[in-house]
Amino acid sequence: MIDATHDPALTSWVDVPAGHDFPIQNLPFGIARFAGGAPRAVTAIGDHVVDLTGLMTAGVIDADFATLVAGPTLNALLADAAARQRLRVRFSEVLSDPAHRPAVEPHLHAATTAVMHLPAAIGDYTDFYVGIHHARAIGAIFRPDQPLLPNYKYVPIGYHGRASTVRVGGTPVVRPSGQRKAPTDPIPSFGPSRRLDFELEMAVWIGGGNPLGQPIAIADAGRHIAGLGLLNDWSARDLQAWEYVPLGPFLAKSFLTSVSPWIVTAEALAPFRRAQPPRPDGDPAPLPYLDDADDQASGAFAIDLFVDLSTAAMRADTRPPVRLAASAARHMYWTVAQMIAHHASNGCALNPGDLFGTGTLSGPDEASCGSMMELSHNGTAPFVLPDGDTRTFLADGDEITLSARAHAEGFVSIGFGTCSGTVLAAT
Repeated sequence: MIDATHDPALTSWVDVPAGHDFPIQNLPFGIARFAGGAPRAVTAIGDHVVDLTGLMTAGVIDADFATLVAGPTLNALLADAAARQRLRVRFSEVLSDPAHRPAVEPHLHAATTAVMHLPAAIGDYTDFYVGIHHARAIGAIFRPDQPLLPNYKYVPIGYHGRASTVRVGGTPVVRPSGQRKAPTDPIPSFGPSRRLDFELEMAVWIGGGNPLGQPIAIADAGRHIAGLGLLNDWSARDLQAWEYVPLGPFLAKSFLTSVSPWIVTAEALAPFRRAQPPRPDGDPAPLPYLDDADDQASGAFAIDLFVDLSTAAMRADTRPPVRLAASAARHMYWTVAQMIAHHASNGCALNPGDLFGTGTLSGPDEASCGSMMELSHNGTAPFVLPDGDTRTFLADGDEITLSARAHAEGFVSIGFGTCSGTVLAAT
């Protein structure tokens, strides 16, 4: 899958600042609306957004792509990997050859003028739990003697989330209300969550689906990945603690899930695939339906992940955000392909535009905690910000921003943009 579009020497006639998330080697897809217009398919290059519909109207892009990018969602494009690859190659040619500049420039917009939308119509959303350090840390809080349950190393654990409340990054996070019961409370009470949290995750966008009743083989599962993004599965930990037994998360998770607006395609990520880290000695091998040599050799990704916090006071004083965590995608115990193969192993039908969350991708130490629950040890150890303010969980006015970079020796590093959300008081 590595081709001329990944050439580190390739440059664009569009000015791209050094180290930008969106060099010509990236070319992510998204949906944007410009003043007075309807949502339409776009790609990003540096600090600019390119209108795909405009390029087709101008004859720069073949009209054969019209049915894939003409609507207000990218579902059709996600479903067709071959067409997605051809479109990527054509964009690379157009944005690298100055001869195309006169035709393209009328359809090149400053990114600041684009209102970003969800990139796809999400039929279903599933949140997994493949970050083993997070699973172990959270498990130790509730089950010190057995942090990981026996099924964790056999099953890619997941639960079905609420697709209707997935929103593009930047959507405000209204503090949810629900039932809360502290261990010392005789009965539960209803009110705003006191333990609002973020979760550092990656988004997996599904491409081609599978018919109902027909599983996806692990050897084929990688071809169902359309691309990746950032995902914040906001969590109300106090609501969750009271409600999750016996059926798992419900209102604690369903109030909002934020995703980044750009889909970094599987094609763009080809140079950043890596071998899945070997399992520790004594861990069971994956069952045969989840075990594939090629997936183990190249099913992981070299992606660094970051979380930044900006409080209302910091923004009022124009102080920069503080970094809460730096983690990496290598902390996934299961590959994305294993998640897909397991999800469909019972015959469950996946569809283009379905969304997976990886689960919180924490690292093994304090500097890589992907949630406030870990950072504050379940609220028992407040951490101090540079200005002396403290946090155990999120306060009203706090803004959380996720970001990520893919890197590989000999290739240009690419990024994912950001996924942000600011906490508003409960209504």
